[in-house]
Parts: sequence; structure tokens; C-alpha cells
Amino acid sequence: MAALSWLVEAGADEATADVPVDRFNARTATLNAATATPNPTPRRNPPLAQIKPANLAPLATDGFGSALEISAKCHSLEELKAAMESFDGSQLKKSATNTVFADGNPNSHVMFIGEAPGHDEDKAGLPFVGRAGKLLDKMLAAIGLDRTRAYIINVMPWRPPDNRNPDPGEVAMCIPFLRRHIELAQPRIMIMLGAVSARHVLGLNDGIMKLRGRWLEYRIGTEMIPVLPTLHPAYLLRQPAHKKLAWRDLQALADKLDALGLGSKV
Repeated sequence: MAALSWLVEAGADEATADVPVDRFNARTATLNAATATPNPTPRRNPPLAQIKPANLAPLATDGFGSALEISAKCHSLEELKAAMESFDGSQLKKSATNTVFADGNPNSHVMFIGEAPGHDEDKAGLPFVGRAGKLLDKMLAAIGLDRTRAYIINVMPWRPPDNRNPDPGEVAMCIPFLRRHIELAQPRIMIMLGAVSARHVLGLNDGIMKLRGRWLEYRIGTEMIPVLPTLHPAYLLRQPAHKKLAWRDLQALADKLDALGLGSKV
């Protein structure tokens, strides 16, 4: 009775079942459970080694699944490049002139990631060769870098027609190749050129003005590496007054390279 009074004072003023349960008697609860209908034996998942690849294979019409499967099988940048050039699951690739894979030195420690190829890049098959690319070269030179001491890629290796914004499905098709590219190159530092690269690499939807100049992190295997978003060279061509912000970011990159002992090795 005292327990009932305590429950009422605590606010338990209504029953939740037709039959009262004596929860103070563990033995009674155990016996009741023992006479109840037994639960079926839990299923045990087989060891991963016993799961056949066929069970994990994507549907033939699943372009993203195919990209995921194909990229995972690549164990070198050469294999990845060949796989992307032969990939037929992207409509963007079918309309592009070339697969824009990368430029620069894959053995360097700093990777720059842009958005997508433009007309000049699609024609040449290399990233950042137009006006924005020339400005990027000047930005690199300002801190003692060039394309022999940096590695440059894009989120998307295929140019959207007329430089239109790609739809989410088109971008998603490129992400497995992008992530595998990063894993195989194993950079020590990554620079995100613009909000699009920050969004698709880091999963951040903030504007570039909020992201730029902040050191973030990205996981490669078991390591976390520093990542710095900054302004895209194409944006700086439209907004030259903001070059001073990009210069601050470049100085931060130079300082980070020195701090990691990479200033003379990239």
C-alpha cells in the first residue's frame, strides 16, 4: 500500500495494463517469463568471409553501385584512371570530350580539389588550364609551389554540358571515384577550391565564406589529415577584391606545410 501511495505521489495515477504486475518480486517475473512463449533463436550473421560477392553486386542499371564496385577494385592511380575512362554509367561522360583525371605530381603531399572541368579543361583533358587555371598557377607560385609540387583534381571528372550545374544524381556517380582517388594519392594536406568541393568531400553545406580559412579534417584510412577550404580561382576572377582572403589562406597553407616538415618536400 505504501508503494502504491508513493507511485500516486510521483504522478503514476493510471494503470497501463488490465492485469497488475508485481515488479518487486523478481522471482515471479522470472517464472512468468519462463512460461511465456519462447522467443525464436536469434539469427547469426555469417562471417564476412562467407558472404559471396554476388550477394553484394549492384544491379546492372545501378550506375552508382557500379562506380562504387569498380573504384574499389582499383589499387593504383593508373588503374583508377583507366577505369574512369572506360566507365559507361555516367551520362555526363557520354557528353564530355575527355575524362579530366588529374594534373601535377601524384607523389606530392598537397592535393587541390576543384569542382568540375570547363570548356578548356574538357578539351585538354587536364584540370585548371583556362583563365582560372592560370590564376591558380599564380596562387601556387606565391607560396613557392607549382604543378610539379602539387596534385590537382576535380570533384567531377566530366564536364556538364554548357557548364550547367550538375544534378545530384550526376554528382553522386562521381563520388566513389573521387574518394578512391584521394585514398590512392594519400595526400598529407588537402585544399578545397570552392564550396562545391567542400560540400562533396567534407559533407558541409555552409557557404565558402564561412568555411574558408578554417582547418578541418578528413579521414584517409586510419589517419586524419588537415583540410583547408578556400576561394575558387574562378570566383576570384569575378570578385578580385577577395584575393586578399585567398592570400591569407595561402599563407596558412605555407605555415602548415612548414609545421609538418613538408615545406621543401611537396
